[in-house]
Amino acid sequence: MTASRWTPLAIAYLALAVVGFVATFALNAWSVVQMRDYLGDLVGSGPAVASIGTDLLVVAVAGCIFIVVEARRLGMRRAWLYIVLSAVTAFAFTFPLFHAMRERRLHQGALDVSSPFKTQETRRPGTRGGPSGDGFS
Repeated sequence: MTASRWTPLAIAYLALAVVGFVATFALNAWSVVQMRDYLGDLVGSGPAVASIGTDLLVVAVAGCIFIVVEARRLGMRRAWLYIVLSAVTAFAFTFPLFHAMRERRLHQGALDVSSPFKTQETRRPGTRGGPSGDGFS
């Protein structure tokens, strides 16, 4: 088994990302075709819609924080791209996409058991280890 294999959980996250992208793209395109006031509809369509919008906004902000913190913890590069991409697509697309990539990263780390010590390249910042990354200082 190689580290590049997709786990069932990563595939499930990818499926959610595709659904999130297609559904939000279709609804956003429909809004543009009808020449709707997108933001006005979001906040001016009554308390229920405003409640759902606020709920999703808070979840999206918490998710963005999670993306940055978790990506740094796992050594994933360019996590900011998920956040920028969510502004031009949808968080319903980028958050599951991040989780799929995170799952691959975790699976890759679980399969990397050939060496008992992390190398300098894969060692998390702030962990102990000498210049050789052998775990000893």
